[in-house]
Amino acid sequence: MQTNLSFLDSLCAALPEAGLVIDTSADAVRALNPAAKHMLGPAARVGARFSDWLGEGLAQFIVFMEELDHRGEAWTRDVGLVVGDTVVACELRARRLPTAPDHIFLMLLDLAALERRAQQVDTARLHRAGLLEWKRARDFFAELEHQNQLILNAAGEGIYGVNAEGNTTFVNRAAQEMLGWTVEDLAGKPIHDMIHHHHLNGDVYHSHDCPIYRSFRFEQVNRIEDEVFWRKDGRPIRVEYVSTPIYDQQVLAGAVVIFRDITERKENELRLQTALEEIASLRDRLEQENAYLQEAISTERAHHDIIGTSPSVRQLLTRIEQVAATDATVLITGEAGTGKALVANAIHNASPRRRRPLIHVRCGAVAPGAMEAELFGQIRGAYQGALRDKPGKLELAHGGTLFLDDVEELPVETQGQLLRALQEREVTRLGDTRSRSIDVRVIAASTRPIEKEVAAGRLREDLYLWLNVFPVVCHPLRDKREDIPALAAHLLRLASKRMNRTPPVITQHSMQRLLDYAWPGNVRELRNVIERAAIVSQGNKLIVDLGEAAPRSKSAPSRLRTESDLEAEMRRALLDCLAATAGRVSGAGGAAALMGIPATTFYSRIKKYAITPQEWQSPDT
Repeated sequence: MQTNLSFLDSLCAALPEAGLVIDTSADAVRALNPAAKHMLGPAARVGARFSDWLGEGLAQFIVFMEELDHRGEAWTRDVGLVVGDTVVACELRARRLPTAPDHIFLMLLDLAALERRAQQVDTARLHRAGLLEWKRARDFFAELEHQNQLILNAAGEGIYGVNAEGNTTFVNRAAQEMLGWTVEDLAGKPIHDMIHHHHLNGDVYHSHDCPIYRSFRFEQVNRIEDEVFWRKDGRPIRVEYVSTPIYDQQVLAGAVVIFRDITERKENELRLQTALEEIASLRDRLEQENAYLQEAISTERAHHDIIGTSPSVRQLLTRIEQVAATDATVLITGEAGTGKALVANAIHNASPRRRRPLIHVRCGAVAPGAMEAELFGQIRGAYQGALRDKPGKLELAHGGTLFLDDVEELPVETQGQLLRALQEREVTRLGDTRSRSIDVRVIAASTRPIEKEVAAGRLREDLYLWLNVFPVVCHPLRDKREDIPALAAHLLRLASKRMNRTPPVITQHSMQRLLDYAWPGNVRELRNVIERAAIVSQGNKLIVDLGEAAPRSKSAPSRLRTESDLEAEMRRALLDCLAATAGRVSGAGGAAALMGIPATTFYSRIKKYAITPQEWQSPDT
């Protein structure tokens, strides 16, 4: 046995590859050659335990040994040897020794070394092929061009070939027509530098990033759906192409490219996309306009006609006729309830813009933080709660008229943005970077003395000057009492029609009461009084209830009241309404409804007269 081991030791030493003799019964190395010592490191010696090099591969090595026992010899690449901190990938080949059944001869082949040798063999083979292989590739392209020229030129797609160096070998007729280059221009030259050198945005297109070059460098088929080729005249064309590697007797010879001009298709797609976006925008606008118009109809913001024959009404109608046919900005002033919205509607309906909507913006009815989105619109995600795109009132009024009611109630910071949008005739939605052109006529209205609002800083002077192109004044009802009979009859007809009943008769006594009343709420208050009278009148006579309002004296003209008297009377009326409704302003039966004015106007008057809850809650109120 000792003699056999000495012989095996000598045999191992003669092998060029790493070899060991292992006693499997004792897990001991009995012999090993220098190559094995070099591979396994300093711990490799006779008597060492071989399992020390197996690590986590011990279980796989046991399977390997079972195969060896069954077949007498075996090989595997599934067992790595742990040398120091490194796992060495090996191929293990083993055979049992016939003279010593408990001993095996194990050969270790380093896979990394095998791979390096294989690469060296391939490199040497390619190097030996040398110029002969390249010449064959060139001849291949020449033969291909000669044999298939008719087919290539008959194709509708552009086709060209490049060799493994990226130089052009052939170009068909369709490619020449699309690119403007001739065969003489391109043959033998790097075609990438001629037609594929830049992206559409101007960035340089390096050849090492080109999918066409990758086809013959990495033997890949590349399909590209949207790139550009550059014509000889410097114009780009949008193309889609397929780049395919080609071979000559299993030797990579280059690539062939088949492309088509998709410029017109891309332009059509862009036009279609633009059209779809415009349709979506118009649909959005129409939905918003429809919702707005439905709201306007349901709230009946104005009467159907301007009623009256007094000098102030005739003057008002003349002013409307003068300005309606123009696009001039109109500023309407007057007390609450004098019909400013009615005048704005009349101007719009008599204007060339009457086919487009009149968009009514109640500046005092929108929270200051929401006014910007109300006017300019928003896109989804512009702020928390913005769940969808929404056009603003400026966009909805495009081609029509924008009515800014109670313009002095606009937040000052929004006034500057509004003025800029109106002057530049474009609007940008919140959260968006794209501006939209607008064509809007503006009509503004103010209940308060406008010059005082400017002086107090509540209305920007530049916005006031921009709005005050054509001023229109709506006089209070007390200054045109001769119109009360016609107005009362008109309002009674409207109220009776809604109630589906015959209008009762307005007696002389009831009419005199209407004429004698001061009407601090103007026409709006008159409408409420007439409607209330129509409800309570069960017979054929109208019963007018003006509450405790004192009529004017018939025997002597009433004392001329100063502005302070009127404001004191208005303040007292506000306190009375608040006391009667326990402080509730809006809604049916609220203080605003009791006075016959909008809730927003009532709130603004509370602010104007600095009314506190203690005043209307006190016993003296």
